[in-house]
Amino acid sequence: MNTTPELGKYHALIVKNKIEEGWVLQAGNRIVFLPNEEAPAGLKAGEILTVILYLNAQNEMLASTAQAKGVVGENVWLKIIKSSEIGAFLDWGLPKDLFLPRSKQVRDHEDGEEVLVKIFYDEFSNRIACSELFEDLYNNKGHELNEKDIVELELLKKTDLGYQMIINGKHLGLLYSNEVFKPIKPGEIIQGYVKKIKENDLIDLGYGKPGYSRVGEETFKIFGMLKEKGGFLPYHDKTDADEIYEVFGMSKKTFKMSIGTLFKQKKIVITNEGIEIVKRTFSDNKPKNRY
Repeated sequence: MNTTPELGKYHALIVKNKIEEGWVLQAGNRIVFLPNEEAPAGLKAGEILTVILYLNAQNEMLASTAQAKGVVGENVWLKIIKSSEIGAFLDWGLPKDLFLPRSKQVRDHEDGEEVLVKIFYDEFSNRIACSELFEDLYNNKGHELNEKDIVELELLKKTDLGYQMIINGKHLGLLYSNEVFKPIKPGEIIQGYVKKIKENDLIDLGYGKPGYSRVGEETFKIFGMLKEKGGFLPYHDKTDADEIYEVFGMSKKTFKMSIGTLFKQKKIVITNEGIEIVKRTFSDNKPKNRY
């Protein structure tokens, strides 16, 4: 079926022919123009070229080979080039800046500020724009999530209770402060899980993997580190949480559950000095290294 590729996304298009100002590309049931300055050296008719489609100031569809900082449907951090009474213009890597309408801003912004936005195509106005109002762009109604599902999380904003997170790029949930044991950076994608689905489709989230599925992996990790360090590590359930994370890359809660599992399996002993492998489970050929 001959259709027009979507604006704001990358497509592999056929190069039709060369004209004075640039190149003509076949985009579904219509043609688009690629300026000379955008064309790679040695381009020839008949080749397939990957481009992103956008609208110029005259509302004409153009192609670009530039690397966009985001495409339609993505959440990205972009820098404001210029603010005005009607909105702000953001640098998204293409010849034409991306427009953030004032009605889609959470507050007034200054030039040079970076903002987290979702890029979208507005069918009514036939233009690509963006919005900061994520609550209006995401809806938990009709979601197919279940408790204990592993999900990808992206930070939306910090709240009094914790962190409002975007779930799988589609929904919203809350990650409570006591679930977070390291700073979450803007734009960072972390792994989490659905902890509880409450009334009105409100979703509580957990960090990492649920319950003992996470502990099992971390238990193996700790035991491996013990063997590498001669059977002894100077850390236990009284060690500071920040130090635990720095050394093991896990929360103190997970660390305590993991060493508790190893203790119950009679693989380690826990003392005031740290944790130590039970001698019968560890090769005597490896020297002990007490820090």
